[in-house]
Amino acid sequence: MTKPASSVTQNTWEFLRDAMITPTGFREYDARWKYPDDINLPGITALGLGLGTQMHARGIEPVIAVGNDYRDYSLSIKNALMLGLMQAGIHVKDIGPALSPMAYFAQFHLDAPAVAMVTASHNPNGWTGVKMGFERPLTHGPDEMNELRDIVLNGKGQQREGGKYEFVHGVREAYLDDLVGDFKMTRKLKVVCATGNGTASAFAPELFERLGVEVVDSHNTLDYTFPHYNPNPEAMEMLHDMSASVTSSGADFALGFDGDGDRCGVVDDEGEEIFADKVGVIMARDFAKLYPGSTFVADVKSTGLYASDPELQKYDIKADYWKTGHSHMKRRVKELGALAGFEKSGHYFLAEPIGRGYDCGMRVAVEICKLMDRNPDKSMSDLRRALPQTWATPTMSPYASDTEKYDILDRIVAKLTDLKELAGRPVKEVVTVNGARVILDNGSWGLVRASSNTPNLVVVCESSESEVEMRAIFANLDAVIRTEPGVGDYDQTI
Repeated sequence: MTKPASSVTQNTWEFLRDAMITPTGFREYDARWKYPDDINLPGITALGLGLGTQMHARGIEPVIAVGNDYRDYSLSIKNALMLGLMQAGIHVKDIGPALSPMAYFAQFHLDAPAVAMVTASHNPNGWTGVKMGFERPLTHGPDEMNELRDIVLNGKGQQREGGKYEFVHGVREAYLDDLVGDFKMTRKLKVVCATGNGTASAFAPELFERLGVEVVDSHNTLDYTFPHYNPNPEAMEMLHDMSASVTSSGADFALGFDGDGDRCGVVDDEGEEIFADKVGVIMARDFAKLYPGSTFVADVKSTGLYASDPELQKYDIKADYWKTGHSHMKRRVKELGALAGFEKSGHYFLAEPIGRGYDCGMRVAVEICKLMDRNPDKSMSDLRRALPQTWATPTMSPYASDTEKYDILDRIVAKLTDLKELAGRPVKEVVTVNGARVILDNGSWGLVRASSNTPNLVVVCESSESEVEMRAIFANLDAVIRTEPGVGDYDQTI
């Protein structure tokens, strides 16, 4: 195999023949590119050959479950990927169009040691990528991604005999059966189901109906042009739309799902958008009663309540703050034997006996319905108001190019670790496990890290005292960020 070349350009003879791959597409835990700007179909085939070669090198049984999300180009990407996998001597089990968690489920259901899911996740159309893993329920982290990048970019992919293709029917139905089990609601629930016309449209409404939940449809017709908004339940545009649907329908709450269904967002009965880390605390409180003494993992973007909430402390809950990113979180949950992991972006990792440890927006939806069933006299807004009050920003993402963002972040972290004061309060601690989380003496904090998937930094702030303090933390943090000329505008701000 020859080395891929980023010098190949579109609308040329070479573009239809030679592999083109931009190296920055190999990220911390996903492979993700703009298509066809940064990768072409021969490049995807080279990726498949590299992934298959990596499986052989690691002694993985050469069998892989492969799926694709609902975008107009994802099937072409998957076919090119499967061609490379078969060239590497891999038995490909094609499960068809899928959610990412359905592909993870397929590893267990089909007893396949490996998975490759073609998806751009929550990124807008024009992006593609692959979520992959060998050790269920884990997905590739930095070590595996660096190894794969080395194989692919250096032309080390090895063709072998024995490649095989098999289309497997019935995985979607088995996945839904597994989610529902024998559970049926005993209280009446009316829920806005928001899928943004993405892949979850083919799953979520049926799932709710099987649970015995009344569904209020919100953009649940499959349409890969995403005519209303890009399905991303962390984006305020989607959350505001969900809120309007709750208000107009009188629903008990709204649940929204991203483009590949591994994330879930919540709006309560009063139309209040609840950030996913707070939803995680609501769920953790409920799980704590059922499983006292458990460990919960939260990512560094998440609220400090996992460590400070008196209700969790009452049940001897242990909190662990870890690196943002679905692969990092899955691995940490497994390493610690944690009951669950919660990420501010809406990824939840529910381990045994609740789930299998991978991030699944549908599983979260089921568990939220079960939670409401266990609390028949409570509304979602009651559960939200019962939490200690904090004031938090949305997740904000100022532009920083993929080639510069980590260097920029290193310089920002160095400046933040030298701070003695922020927003008029003493700095108690700076946690640098993933960027810098500057924690003040009252538990309020501000975070800057680099996005693993897009050309951005990530900024989140939370105050335990007031909105005024939260805004002051952001202003002070932003002043440090603005010392870097390579940082551009925010996608949203407070």
